Amino acid sequence: MHAPPSAVVHLFTDIEGSTRLWEQQPQAMRRALAAHDGLARQAVAAHRGTLVKTTGDGLHAAFDDPRDALDAMLNLQHALADPQATAGLPLAVRCGLHMGADEARDHDFYGPDVNRAARIMAAAHGGQMLLSQKVADALVHRLPDGTSLQALGPVRLRDLSRPEHMYQLVAPPLRAQFPALRSLEATPNNLVQQVNRFIGRTQELAALRELLNSNRLVTLFGTGGIGKSRLSVQLGAELVDDFPDGVWFVELAPLAHGEEGGRRVPLAVASALGVKESPGQALEDALANFLRERQLLLILDNCEHVLAAAAALAKRLLQAAPRVKLLASSREPLHVAGEVVYPVPALSAPMAGGDNAAPATPEALMAHEAVRLFVDRATMSAPAFRIDARNASAVAEICRRVDGIPLAIELAAARTRALPVETIARRLVDSFRLVATEDSTVAPRQRTLRLLIDWSHDLLTAPERRLFQRLSVFVGGFTLESAEAVCADADLPEDTVLDLLTQLVDKSLVVLDAERQRYQMLETIRLYAAERLVDAGDVAVRRRLLVHMLAMAEQAQAHFSGPEQGTWLARLDLE
Repeated sequence: MHAPPSAVVHLFTDIEGSTRLWEQQPQAMRRALAAHDGLARQAVAAHRGTLVKTTGDGLHAAFDDPRDALDAMLNLQHALADPQATAGLPLAVRCGLHMGADEARDHDFYGPDVNRAARIMAAAHGGQMLLSQKVADALVHRLPDGTSLQALGPVRLRDLSRPEHMYQLVAPPLRAQFPALRSLEATPNNLVQQVNRFIGRTQELAALRELLNSNRLVTLFGTGGIGKSRLSVQLGAELVDDFPDGVWFVELAPLAHGEEGGRRVPLAVASALGVKESPGQALEDALANFLRERQLLLILDNCEHVLAAAAALAKRLLQAAPRVKLLASSREPLHVAGEVVYPVPALSAPMAGGDNAAPATPEALMAHEAVRLFVDRATMSAPAFRIDARNASAVAEICRRVDGIPLAIELAAARTRALPVETIARRLVDSFRLVATEDSTVAPRQRTLRLLIDWSHDLLTAPERRLFQRLSVFVGGFTLESAEAVCADADLPEDTVLDLLTQLVDKSLVVLDAERQRYQMLETIRLYAAERLVDAGDVAVRRRLLVHMLAMAEQAQAHFSGPEQGTWLARLDLE
């Protein structure tokens, strides 16, 4: 058993408008930031704090005593009140304080309280100092002379399921009047409050912010269950301050397939935006007129089954409204001019160790996003659950078995309510039978991983399905040449394989490793395709695989004593 961590007070700071200052006055900003960093370090050290890390143009510091944290924050703001202290360039720094019992590891902190502290800081304006309820309670009788706390009420923070009661530190002569906090309510939006925490995806969020900064249509692309929808909601919540007219989420999954559902795509968008159809005016025209002068982010979620209609509407809106940006999620690109496609990867998961490898420690495993997600959701399902030395290898095996697919991890974690993780890992022979939910509020296609892949499979044409099933015989990936040799027959001509394979890549069922010119399926997807192959009674493909591999081995044998020996051995290792 691990001893419960003691309470830590987290201070986060950030410079408001730093990007603009860097663009407009790079030399002055360089000098000002150096002075700021020195003042911040001095303030933390002078009040018995520990500098955890710098965060862009701010910092994260930890304190044992909330009064020390408050004094350090106040000291920094007083120092920054004089522009000469930052080389003549005024810097408006926002601050946030929160305390909790988070896990300390590798000179950093992990857990819900440190995330909450960062969100509290992000809600502030430059010069503003915010405290959580916990910190305010701890300081109610210990405030510095001349200061007071102003209650701001409950505030809904991004990505947090529970609102936070916030307080502002008032310390004359420092500025005391600020606009409304940067909360989800402050900007128009229809983003649903999430009931659980968002885990990981730090690199993906940063990359997507950059892409949306310079492009107007970005499509999150990936297989079912990979987390496209949740990532798009999280990104929308983080960007809400960048769009004065809001962030609007449009769920297209409930629409019927094909033309029938396609006709309802404009209606779904209009419903989210509150746009009414006028007599004698097409709804697409009404949407274009409504958005023409607005600056907002429109999220089109689950476009794959109404792809043509979603693409046509996206094109129309982008042409009509120059300040509107679109974030789409789909298992196939929209193929609209200007579209940037972002493949959403699986969560990082532990790799299988060798026979002599030492078992990974719980601390090491928690560095992987898939493990952190499993532990978080398992704790929600079974509050007594903890990852420890006894079950760490089982947790790692579960995350490996489901390929780091977030939906599969969440469904597996829900089983901890009734089964030990060791049993889940042992019985997880395939990734479908055990990984299921009976939650009636979950969309039917998400109740099992099999249904998720059914959704993609049913959208394939007959030739695409045939190739998809046959590709399952390649356990470790394959080249185009191997796919043509093994999968082609009278029903699937060899000259069609490339185009069909490209379609499967577009639909997120096959992944291309461009560097090695090799294709692969996630293991969960391959197992599903293999079952479909058996159901189809297509046994000849296995014999063609045997013939192809035997021919490759015989070809390689001729090169084993020559200068190409290494190349051929490496190729055989791959196969």
